[in-house]
Amino acid sequence: MTADELRALLADAPGQHLELLPEKATPRRLQETLAAFANADGGAVVVGAGSRGAPAGLSEAAAARQRAIDLALAVDPPLVMPLPALVELDGTALLVVAVPAGLPHAYSLNGRFLQRVGALNEPMAGAALRELLLSRGGGAFEAQPAEGATLDDLDPARVERYVRALGAGETPPADLLLSRGCARLVEGRLAPTHAGILLFGRDPQRFLPSAEILAIRYPGAEMSDEFIKEQIRGPLPDQIPRAAGFVGGAMPRLAHLSGVQREEREAYPPAAVREAIVNAVAHRDYAQRGDTIRLFVFSDRIECYSPGRLPGHVTVENMLRERFSRNEVLVQVLSDLGFIERLGYGIDRMLALMGQWGLPAPVFEETPAGFRVTLRGPAGLRAAVALPHGAGRWVHLGLNPRQERAMRFLEETGDITNRDLKALFPDVSDETIRRDLAELVSKNLLLKIGDKRATFYILK
Repeated sequence: MTADELRALLADAPGQHLELLPEKATPRRLQETLAAFANADGGAVVVGAGSRGAPAGLSEAAAARQRAIDLALAVDPPLVMPLPALVELDGTALLVVAVPAGLPHAYSLNGRFLQRVGALNEPMAGAALRELLLSRGGGAFEAQPAEGATLDDLDPARVERYVRALGAGETPPADLLLSRGCARLVEGRLAPTHAGILLFGRDPQRFLPSAEILAIRYPGAEMSDEFIKEQIRGPLPDQIPRAAGFVGGAMPRLAHLSGVQREEREAYPPAAVREAIVNAVAHRDYAQRGDTIRLFVFSDRIECYSPGRLPGHVTVENMLRERFSRNEVLVQVLSDLGFIERLGYGIDRMLALMGQWGLPAPVFEETPAGFRVTLRGPAGLRAAVALPHGAGRWVHLGLNPRQERAMRFLEETGDITNRDLKALFPDVSDETIRRDLAELVSKNLLLKIGDKRATFYILK
């Protein structure tokens, strides 16, 4: 949050989505407000502000921030939200604690459920409490410990990159995983949750085999026996760019007039495609086994199917207005990593981007067991698009022709050496051959075996 955004926030009076607290406010009052916002439709607490919005400031800003984090974790279940932000305004530090809308649980404090009503935190009872428990009462699969998993099953380098992305370098990684819902205490030991495994796991599919994207490109407008396929696996932050790359490699470029200039651009807005993929990854029901996200690229459209029907009270009819997250931890961490801006706004963004390119609005459909987004291209895409000759599952990875030929050679023979690739391209220098193979290793496609003249490569 910027100083100008904070100034605009302080211009409002406390109400349904805003609370202003002095630094000396009791921890209980802050905690009750966070829980009340979570049980309603979100809000923000500014700590260090006077009752009329004047910035009084914080004498111990770091301690106030940590206290807010600890209070959120003490809510039942723990409240996963953006890390509190310290913002300087007119030389004074204030703390902004934001609670997202659309959270999936009913949150309590010592068995009491509170809800924000105007500027008050009021106890819930009777019909209102029953409605909240019915709409949000289910336990989240992502928050459950992954059976048999330990912290050794998480990639420490990925966790460390996340710590740096949050600017939380002084926070022990284990504490951060706990505060973000990626780990839980189980019988006195910290164990990764399903969310932790999906986001930071060394091999997430060992615990959740169906947590993958099946990407298929067809040459025509219907399914056929001719296609290019890739099973995109690994942690979710890796799956998203790889899936977007698969579509990007399959997307034709079309002529477009910009004023009097003739330009070429992709048939679909790349950002809209990415939003469809991110929404599928963030909001699918990972408790469903035996089904995967399916990304189908046809000659005239792109379909992205996600297992699991719309969560909570959200329907196709109200999805532009309502916010509800089945996977609050996945959404929050993907937001921290820059994949998601705000909960629920991916749908709005897809609509806007398709409209800006003069394309039909996305089609949103709920199926008996899932949810599908269809992006339709311009009328000129209806003709079949031939697949690249001899193309395999490497065609979309941005490889140069020598590297694509090396991959096909490996599929045929099982291994390759520098001498093999040199024989295929005798006019290319030895250094270029070495660099081509080294890049394939760095892309995690090949495994280097041996040393010096005994070196050869196999598929990884």
